[in-house]
Amino acid sequence: MPRFSVIVPAYKVQAYLPQCLDSVLSQSCSDLELIAVDDRSPDACGAIIDEYAARDARVKAVHLPENQGLGRARNAGVAEATGDYLVFLDSDDTLTPDALRAVADRIKETGDPDVLVFDYARTYWDGGTVRNQLAAHLTEEGPAPFRLEDRPGLLRVLMVAWNKAYRREFVAEHGFTFPPGYYEDTPWTFPVLMAAGSIATLDRVCVHYRQRRQGNILRTTSRRHFDVFDQYDRVFAYVAQRPELARWRPELFRRMIDHYLVILGRRDRLPRGSRAEFVRRARAHYRAHRVPGTRVPPRSRPRHALIRFGLHRTFQALRLASAVRRRTLKSTLKLTRSLRSAALRLHYRVQRCLPLRSDRAVFAARGGRGHGGDPGALEQAFRTHAPHLRTAWVVRPEHRHTVPQGRRGLCPGTAAYWTALARSKYLVNDGDFGRGLRKRRGQVLVQTRRGTPLKHMGLDLQERPAAARDTDFDELLRDVDRWDYVLSGNRHSTLTWERVLPGRYTVLEYGHPRNDVLQQATAADVTRLRASLGIPEGSVAILYAPTYRDHLRTQRPPLDLERVLNRLGPRFVILARPHPERGGCLGRGPRIIDVSGHPSVEALCLASDALLTDYSSLMFDYAVLDRPVVVHTEDLDVYEAARGTYFDLRAFPPGPVGATEDEVIDIFAGGHWRGARSAQARASFRERFCPYDDGHAAERVVRHVVLGETEGRPEPVPPAAREPVPSAAASARPPLATVPQPSGPLPVTEGR
Repeated sequence: MPRFSVIVPAYKVQAYLPQCLDSVLSQSCSDLELIAVDDRSPDACGAIIDEYAARDARVKAVHLPENQGLGRARNAGVAEATGDYLVFLDSDDTLTPDALRAVADRIKETGDPDVLVFDYARTYWDGGTVRNQLAAHLTEEGPAPFRLEDRPGLLRVLMVAWNKAYRREFVAEHGFTFPPGYYEDTPWTFPVLMAAGSIATLDRVCVHYRQRRQGNILRTTSRRHFDVFDQYDRVFAYVAQRPELARWRPELFRRMIDHYLVILGRRDRLPRGSRAEFVRRARAHYRAHRVPGTRVPPRSRPRHALIRFGLHRTFQALRLASAVRRRTLKSTLKLTRSLRSAALRLHYRVQRCLPLRSDRAVFAARGGRGHGGDPGALEQAFRTHAPHLRTAWVVRPEHRHTVPQGRRGLCPGTAAYWTALARSKYLVNDGDFGRGLRKRRGQVLVQTRRGTPLKHMGLDLQERPAAARDTDFDELLRDVDRWDYVLSGNRHSTLTWERVLPGRYTVLEYGHPRNDVLQQATAADVTRLRASLGIPEGSVAILYAPTYRDHLRTQRPPLDLERVLNRLGPRFVILARPHPERGGCLGRGPRIIDVSGHPSVEALCLASDALLTDYSSLMFDYAVLDRPVVVHTEDLDVYEAARGTYFDLRAFPPGPVGATEDEVIDIFAGGHWRGARSAQARASFRERFCPYDDGHAAERVVRHVVLGETEGRPEPVPPAAREPVPSAAASARPPLATVPQPSGPLPVTEGR
């Protein structure tokens, strides 16, 4: 008997069905049966299902003699199911990687509840992904399992069948089935949650809910939307037969009226001329199912009153007034922005006519996303070695808290911002100041870049459309022509920048200023940082920092961190750091610390004992610490084809290389991550890419650019002669013991 029966009804979805079925069959939890129901689809859905059934014994094909609709197709799938738990999946949606494993683990952890509710994310046709806004109701904190009265907020989560797993025996015992018609999920999910003796939640996105540009049933204009009234009649009939459920009537009533208002408010639902009839039906339901004394939130009372009194014309008038108000506001804002932009351009022109201030410097990093990086380290060096200069920092309002006290903050696009750009002698950035910048004679622009390039950059992206996206190469070169200095940490970077970003600038091969702190930090700093992050004493902290995949519209975590930690044992913890362009969360669990919002990646490097990455340039910075680096290269061939790399990472890695998740686990479990071969590969990597990162890079830049010193700058300390602060694991006494290796042979590729 399989653990899961995944039921997929299919009708007119031939373009999406293979991806849906693949997302189920590729799950790391393979203890499943996939019941694919062909609801007499007129396209190729039936043939696709048969092809999958012929290839994989876990697929059970069900062909209905006539089209019966989504609800009855699901019922046909339930009749064929033999699994412990039922999981429904619409045929244009997909399961996220490792979703069923996470569901299985949570079910086991909470004692086989009747219902497990998990999260979903809407995925749009243009590649955007938005997580459920009510995810807070799925928190795993508190007792579990529980009953609905303990967490009534679950009734606010989208009432669909596919965001839950149901114990099959529970469903059979209560005789739950799907009714015909649209909105068939409504009389299924409400009764299921009310009847469940035990419920648990999983705070993880397990389903990608596809938002199709066209073809979604509920976005089709049809009188079938009137089916919603019959569905709510079924819900209240179920409650009426069970007096013990009467306490849920007020909440069900509020959800019903809100649902009717949603349908009324959408232009693509009801046919022309049918809204008045819909309002009359809604008014009748209001009177039939209203519970005297039901409390309605103040913000919802006016809309509920429209249904209560059947004010169809008033509803239409309010919709029209709201639309006019939105258009007027939009036009007003557009005009205001145009006038403001023109005023700022004039202001900038006037400021550029005033004398340049030789004692002013402006810094920016990460597109205004806060203080840090090479510009942050350089600003501190400016204040230390050239104290006569006054510095200002470009930062967006939401990141203002990252700027140290005593620094002046400049909000991009304000008059103060353009004044500073027009009159400051020194401009320092790791990106660009935008098209509006007109560099003046006498101004000095220092471009720090963002580390050592592994992936293709600059003009090399002309042959990589997936990575280049909307890059304006002419504008890029115009920006390059403004640069006076470009920082470089090694010969590889120097040669790359001069070729892919050709210009008249001078390359300062002095090291990366942001890495100075990695050489200057003390053991006390490491202890303090680990405590601030909540890293348990005596544990091994792995900093996991995967890169961004330009060729993928939907960014998914390359590794299942929960599985990795379960295999490694309780002594390991992971600091999960997604790429800034990716955002989101890489994993959840008691030993996964989400550091996506931490302002300093250098602090995370110091607090960790090892780096686990794939193709992130962070590996070059982390090597400065002389701490273990493990590289995951499962999709390297695809990444190289889409983005391009400047050298073969497998031939010249900073440490052990794992081509699969199991190999990565084996590297840590078997101790290879901190072995002699790992140290040898790391030493060679440091010699090549970290020759100047000795803690004095920022000082060398300031003495050259600001003070004009041609002699007396600190000479680089060779990597072999440096003594960076050891990690907590390396300095532990007694020496760290490795955990037992996983059973079975797992190949590992170490640095050659």
